[in-house]
Amino acid sequence: MKGLFVTFEGGEGAGKSSMLQEIGKDLREQGYPVLETREPGGIEIAEKIREVILDRSHTAMDGRTEALLYAAARRQHLVEKVVPALQAGKIVLCDRFIDSSLAYQGYARGLGMDEVYKINDFAIENCMPTLTLLFDIDPEEGLRRIAANKRREQNRLDLEKIDFHQKVYDAYHQLAERYQDRIKIVNAGQAFDKVKEEAEEVLKNYLPSKHE
Repeated sequence: MKGLFVTFEGGEGAGKSSMLQEIGKDLREQGYPVLETREPGGIEIAEKIREVILDRSHTAMDGRTEALLYAAARRQHLVEKVVPALQAGKIVLCDRFIDSSLAYQGYARGLGMDEVYKINDFAIENCMPTLTLLFDIDPEEGLRRIAANKRREQNRLDLEKIDFHQKVYDAYHQLAERYQDRIKIVNAGQAFDKVKEEAEEVLKNYLPSKHE
């Protein structure tokens, strides 16, 4: 595929969603064709699955059910939105992808990262991002940010205790070690402009020529 697939990962409150919007804006101003999207969601079917997954009343949801729902949403999102954009030569910036499932369901829920990867391998058919920006922040600081941001979507994962979020943090670092060629860590504990500068410095090495 002609495009570039970049995913934005990190724990709750890392600021990746805001950063994705800012970087997308900058890329468009530079003349790049950009598609911004998110998981779970991005298209109608996946957004409906998102509502089920993140509903604060669905506290009885089993971990395997959760993992399967994420994979289902991911599959539909890929075939309907991401892959066509990549085939058209666009830069796709996606808020969360397979690494979220590996960290949250695989490690923090205790299902096993390899087991969750198998579920998602079936869903994505080897369509992996070229670059993953991991916005790294201490879990307690991330949760403080969430509490202070009244505009942010509050979801079921926000109800989890700090030890769950610490496991997510640990899992992301394990993944960064395992996939060093793809996952690049960005210090998300800095001021917003500094985080953006660091992320864009990494990204520029992956950008295609606008004349291709």
